[in-house]
Amino acid sequence: MGEREETRNLETIPVGSLGIIPLEGCKTLGEKVDNYLVKWRTQRESEHKDSLAFAGYQRDSYILKAKVPRFGSGEAKGMILESVRGTDLYLLVDVANYSLTYSLCGHENHMSPDDHYQDLKRIIAAVGGKARRITVIMPFLYESRQHKRTARESLDCALALQEMVKMGVDNIVTFDAHDPRVQNAIPLNGFETVQPTYQFIKGLLNRDKNLTIDAQHMMVVSPDEGGMSRAIYMANVLGLDMGMFYKRRDYTQIVDGRNPIVAHEFLGADVAGKDIIIVDDMISSGESVLEVAAGLKKRNANKIFICATFGLFTGGLVKFDEAYKNGTIAGVLTTNLIYQTPELLASEWYIDCDLSKYIAYLIDTLNHDASISDLLDPSERIQQIVTKYKNGEL
Repeated sequence: MGEREETRNLETIPVGSLGIIPLEGCKTLGEKVDNYLVKWRTQRESEHKDSLAFAGYQRDSYILKAKVPRFGSGEAKGMILESVRGTDLYLLVDVANYSLTYSLCGHENHMSPDDHYQDLKRIIAAVGGKARRITVIMPFLYESRQHKRTARESLDCALALQEMVKMGVDNIVTFDAHDPRVQNAIPLNGFETVQPTYQFIKGLLNRDKNLTIDAQHMMVVSPDEGGMSRAIYMANVLGLDMGMFYKRRDYTQIVDGRNPIVAHEFLGADVAGKDIIIVDDMISSGESVLEVAAGLKKRNANKIFICATFGLFTGGLVKFDEAYKNGTIAGVLTTNLIYQTPELLASEWYIDCDLSKYIAYLIDTLNHDASISDLLDPSERIQQIVTKYKNGEL
């Protein structure tokens, strides 16, 4: 990635002075992103550096001070503590960070996705339309699993997107949306869903030096039919075969509101002796990916790695510890786009994929109103890193 920074031709005039507001739940990621931007912009030599259009281009930090104080009743307000007039503003929010708490009438309350989303709206409201442009970077898209109607029910993700746009948000950048078609709710506005495929491959190749990346020795598997496109993309750029599981359900009965799963059936070539990459958008409790991994082990697969953009681990880490100990899985890769517990980061099976540099590239490029299409398609970078790996240069 280092060499590419120099080739990013950002000679255009920035849209406005760059400002970043990471909400409380996204502080760590926001600071990492800020460090990259400060470093690059200090080094970047531009002949226009001293002109008015580039005022404030090189600063010690692009993070603007903002806070969301709460009253004893749990009510809150958004406050911005410095000028945002005319800035090109980027708001970073992690709706999945449950580690934050606030006092609710003397009780300790953990912040839910609803709380984080509400705080985001408070900050947008505090901006009061004074920014040049507002981009919301929300890696884990709020309510993205509620993306289509199957009964008489609410469409929460579509509602949230429309609400943000009505409040003056120009662009929404998310990662690996559960179903990118939710953008149909805001057809005239910017919506990017970014794939972290390159960072997964990089993390995997840095972790295990004994992989043979070809169709005879390796395979990509989707744990369900919904995530097929992810697996197809990864398999195609790596030149591998792919397979998928589908859930065989008993449609004659309903248990807990749904048809019970009878079995996970596999479609695809023989997996015996092959290393497997299972790719999905999120690990919630982790039950289904671990069942899929066990099913592949029964079919004599070799090493199994699980890649998921968001590791929620709502059922804790014990099942993953056991699966690692008994050899079912060789490693789990998730990103730092959402909150990671200290226990997760300390687990020996865990491979952390850092996306702060990637987000910094996106912000830097967007601030110059330059094209991000090369950033959204990582196939060239993937080819380079695979070649390096095969030549033993990693």
